[in-house]
Amino acid sequence: MQMLIWAGAAVTLLGLAGLIWCIAKVAQARRAGLGDEELRARLQQIVAWNFGALAVSALGLMLVVIGIALG
Repeated sequence: MQMLIWAGAAVTLLGLAGLIWCIAKVAQARRAGLGDEELRARLQQIVAWNFGALAVSALGLMLVVIGIALG
């Protein structure tokens, strides 16, 4: 079960990296001085990536919990 825990931790870190990337992209978009519609379109794309990164992170945490429960 150690492998399941470590794999889950790696997947969680991958999701966390995705969340940090989303934060950086939003900050970059806000500093770019875009118009309201352009900023809204860019943020909608980033929100989709944000949900994906959150899902990956949650999946990794589930793997860790399953590994601990079975171990």
